[in-house]
Amino acid sequence: MKNDVMAFVRRIDLVLLGAVLVLVSLSVLFVWSATVHRDALTGGDTTAYLRKQIINVAVGLVLMVGVVATNHRWVRMLTPVVYLGAIVGLVLVLVMGSTINGSKSWVTLGPVQVQPSELAKLAVVIAMALVLAERSEGRWQARVSLGDVVAMILVAAVPIVLVLLQPDLGTTLVLGVTVFCVLAAAGTPRRWLALLALTGLAGATTVVATGVLKEYQIHRFMAFTDPSLDPRGAGYNVQQARIAIGDGGIFGQGLFQGSQARAGFVPEQHTDFIFTVVGEELGLVGSLLVIGLIGVVLWRGLRIAARTDDLFGRVAAAGIVCWLGIQSFQNIGMCLGIMPVTGVPLPLLSYGGSSMIAALLAVGLLLGISARSRRTGLDRSGPLQDLRSRDRLQVAAVRKDVAFHRQ
Repeated sequence: MKNDVMAFVRRIDLVLLGAVLVLVSLSVLFVWSATVHRDALTGGDTTAYLRKQIINVAVGLVLMVGVVATNHRWVRMLTPVVYLGAIVGLVLVLVMGSTINGSKSWVTLGPVQVQPSELAKLAVVIAMALVLAERSEGRWQARVSLGDVVAMILVAAVPIVLVLLQPDLGTTLVLGVTVFCVLAAAGTPRRWLALLALTGLAGATTVVATGVLKEYQIHRFMAFTDPSLDPRGAGYNVQQARIAIGDGGIFGQGLFQGSQARAGFVPEQHTDFIFTVVGEELGLVGSLLVIGLIGVVLWRGLRIAARTDDLFGRVAAAGIVCWLGIQSFQNIGMCLGIMPVTGVPLPLLSYGGSSMIAALLAVGLLLGISARSRRTGLDRSGPLQDLRSRDRLQVAAVRKDVAFHRQ
């Protein structure tokens, strides 16, 4: 038993684990730096958000370890429960949720605020992976069928619609692009993907035309094209974020010394705009370090997806990478002014229990898949080539051996 445990530990992706631990450690420092001078936010308690973020990270790490210790095939069995739990949470938001910054995205449970849409991202990814894995079992042909694509889209559509009704445009965009990437990773034909992209554009146009989006959300997109249109309103965040990052220069002003952070000019700096703290206080060097660490997480995740011998694990790993990569690009892009402000947190860095826990649960699943993968090299076959492909090769080898002895 002891040898088995040690062998399992040695197979854990230490590079991925190390990058994640550095990121969450930096998260605690950046959140503290963004709030330590904000008396109106902290009520005069300079360590309030430091303690809260330490708790968020600690809970997330404990849950991550629990997922790593659980065989991802058990996670596959529990996926329907996770998915239904996410749906229930999103419905509760619409019924009894709290409205913050124009979006009804939080459920208040005593002193704790939960954002079900963050956990729904992971639920959608593993639910799509489960649908594909279940439908492909017993199938000899390694090709995604139209029925597979329709089933995966239907599974993803329910939470996406519920998130859009909040309305949480940023999370809706992240979920939509993630679903598209999961379908691509599953091997969906390109012509179908092109049709889905066109359908998505048509749907976005319809959403805008029918007034589903709030006025402030439309103003955010207008400010993205030209921040000077409303410098004290929708364009204010973009301008202040650019100023903060520009003030950092090459090496930054020093941790806890950022002038914009100290003055509180950047709204929501500890959550959606946490990257401006990095840019202002650690400069270009620190920003590249953080982006590099996120890149390492994505690279190791793709490597895990390529090496796993289980279809559910492969699609789930690819989906997690898509989700974390898309959301990171969106968040950093809006801080730099190259993406519209949509209010999504930076995974593994922004303040928030729901976001941190969801990201660390996803990392735990990646680490668990990696530790239990029996492949030693990259598999260049199609996404549906699971254990049955290897079984067919073994059967062919046995038949060849029998034929040789008969001769």
